[in-house]
Amino acid sequence: MDNGFIPPHGHYQELLSYKKSAIVYSATVKFCERFISIKDRTYDQMIQAARSGKQNIIEGSKASGTSKETEIRLTNVARASLEELLEDYKDYIKNRKEIIWDKDSREALYVRKLAYTKDESYENTYEQFIETRSGVVCANIILCLIHQCNYLLDQQIRRLEEDFVKNGGLRERMYQARKNYRDNPTPSQETQDNKENNKKGEDTISKDNNNNDKEDRPA
Repeated sequence: MDNGFIPPHGHYQELLSYKKSAIVYSATVKFCERFISIKDRTYDQMIQAARSGKQNIIEGSKASGTSKETEIRLTNVARASLEELLEDYKDYIKNRKEIIWDKDSREALYVRKLAYTKDESYENTYEQFIETRSGVVCANIILCLIHQCNYLLDQQIRRLEEDFVKNGGLRERMYQARKNYRDNPTPSQETQDNKENNKKGEDTISKDNNNNDKEDRPA
C-alpha cells in the first residue's frame, strides 16, 4: 500500500490557465513596448501585473504538494492580478474614446476561435496580430485573452476548493498515512517491528538474569 502523503504536484506547464497566462504576459510585454511610453508608470504596472498572474500560478502549483491553502491563495492572487491588468486595457481603450468589443461581436468570436488552433501560443497564434495591429485592436485582443484566462482560473479555484473540502490538506494526509502504516503494515515493516520487539525482550531477560545471578551469589 502506498502510504505517501505528498501527492504529485508542480506540473504547472500542463495547466490551461498557465498556458493562457503565458500568452497574456508575452502579448502585454509587446503591447507596452509598442504603445506605452517606458516613462509612463503604466508601462511597468501592466507588465508586472501580467507577470504576477503567470508567476503566482507557477508558485501555487509548486506549493500544492504541502499546502493546499497556499495553492488556493496564490491562484487567487493570480486571478486578482489579471483583473487589475484587465482594467488597464479597458482604460487604454476608453481614454481614446474607442469601443471595447462585445463578447459576442464578430471580432471577439474570432479571437475566441483562435484558442482552438493547434499548438496555441503567443508565437504561433497571436504574435502576428499583436505586432502589426493598432493599439486599440491589440488591447481588445488581449482583453479577450484575459477573459479566457480568468474563466480558466475561476474553474481551477472552484476545483481546488472542492478538493480541499473533500480531501483536506497536508495534516489530514499525514494522519491518514500514519494510520495506514499502523493498521496495514507491510511484511517488511512487520519483520522489522518483530525484530525490534524481540531485541527488547532479549535485553529485558538478560538484565533480569544478571540481577538474579548477583542475588544468588554468597556475600
